Amino acid sequence: MRLSPMSSSLMRIPAARRGLITRSPIRSLILSRDFSFKKNADAKERVVILGSGWAGYSLARTLDPAQYERIVISPRPYFVFTPLLASTSVGTLEFRNILEPIRRIPGKIGFYQGWADDIDFNRKTIKVETNAAEEAASKTVVPPPGGQITVRAKGDLIDIRYDKLVIACGAYSQTFGIEGVREHAHFLRDIGDARRIRLRVLSLFEQCSYPNGSDHLTVDDKRKLLHFAVVGGGPTGIEWAAELNDLIYDDLGKMYPHLLPFVKISVYDVAPKVLPMFDQALATYAMEHFARQGIEVKTEHHLERIRLADGRLGQKHGGLGLKIKEYGDKEVGAGMVVWSTGLMANPLISKIASKSHTIFPYTNGSANPKTGEPSTTRHLVVDQRTGGLMTDGQLRAQTVTAENKKGVMDDVFVIGDCAVIEDDPLPKTAQVAAQQATFLAKQLNRKAFEEAGKKEEAAATFKFRNWGTLTYLGGWKAIHQSKADELKGWVAWIVWRGAYLTKAMSWRNKALVPIYWMISWIFGRGISRF
Repeated sequence: MRLSPMSSSLMRIPAARRGLITRSPIRSLILSRDFSFKKNADAKERVVILGSGWAGYSLARTLDPAQYERIVISPRPYFVFTPLLASTSVGTLEFRNILEPIRRIPGKIGFYQGWADDIDFNRKTIKVETNAAEEAASKTVVPPPGGQITVRAKGDLIDIRYDKLVIACGAYSQTFGIEGVREHAHFLRDIGDARRIRLRVLSLFEQCSYPNGSDHLTVDDKRKLLHFAVVGGGPTGIEWAAELNDLIYDDLGKMYPHLLPFVKISVYDVAPKVLPMFDQALATYAMEHFARQGIEVKTEHHLERIRLADGRLGQKHGGLGLKIKEYGDKEVGAGMVVWSTGLMANPLISKIASKSHTIFPYTNGSANPKTGEPSTTRHLVVDQRTGGLMTDGQLRAQTVTAENKKGVMDDVFVIGDCAVIEDDPLPKTAQVAAQQATFLAKQLNRKAFEEAGKKEEAAATFKFRNWGTLTYLGGWKAIHQSKADELKGWVAWIVWRGAYLTKAMSWRNKALVPIYWMISWIFGRGISRF
């Protein structure tokens, strides 16, 4: 009898060892052709987090990896320490000083770079549009009035399963449908925005450094190009105007002294006063400090349009024309507009809230064994003012049936800028988002312990603890307000830097940030364009 090569090889092995091979579990599995594997009874629950901002990143870091499989889905593979974003846009800090890579979160972490396109709450799956091939630090996407994200080509779609879902996808900058904002304004929400702002500021000074003449910019053109308009009198707009003023008069003024007479920084706000979260005394101190620095603040001014300037100034140099309501038909020239006027809902929120969802209390369509509650068709509850998703005090997504019967989804949570707690609206700040993430992580970690037989007292509903508000005013001055005290000037600036340094997420950046502060103070800010 002729043996196959495999049989010949086996015959050359001693009988005792042949018996071990023929009786091995691996051979039995191959011969039976049964490749089905049962799910490990001890497998961890999968918690999928949509977003890598303050809410999503803080939750991913705090959630216990020994109890949960953590999956983060975000269009950017990093977290941005947004309070210092304005500093990077003027070269005080380098961009990587305020970034934290998602994949460096301690413990095993899963990550998919992409946009959450849709959610199927019945099948517990998320449809994700991948964007790993795109530039991660892309320009802030501001949806047009129709709600579509952009006109870019759609990426590949993949399905991601979840056991628990945390929606922390944040919000977008609010443009109020004003003409030209999406096309011509600069936002300050991501590291890509900061980089473009930095390049634009340096480019404007370089363009205006050419000598005057018929073939170059006129004196009037330079005044327009070196007018920096900030729309929005909140902390972001005020801090960026202050950081820009520091850059111009501490660094650029030494290299372009002949251009300083043309420089102008203006802050426009539709409200009667800027910094509305501060009391009147601190807001007045901030405005007086700005006036001493030459920064013009215009309250009760409404921007109606942004467009390219007429002629060569707009075509060759990107100059802008700003139409201000209080000025009638007169337009104001500017070289740059930084937009910081509030937030609007993420398009994903609008998409999932506009549809009805068939939700089963338990898997396989079974009813709740305690209440007998069958599957129901529900809608997510949306806050009419902000467009965010309504939650209960434990940050669970609220739902409502056609009969107007309210409920919650026990496996879906909403935190951060896209969440609105019922009867307790909170400001859309990093402080609120981080505290919500910490609260939810503790709740989920505690629940896992209780399911393992270790009973602990359930935590109360989420309560926000306000640690105070800080705003930098430039020139080593700041303001700080909390329930305990109110500070202004140099002392508040020390508190401002100390608070942001201690809140940095990684020890790497806790070390790098003060080093770059010192480098900028001794050697000046980085002004290279690249």
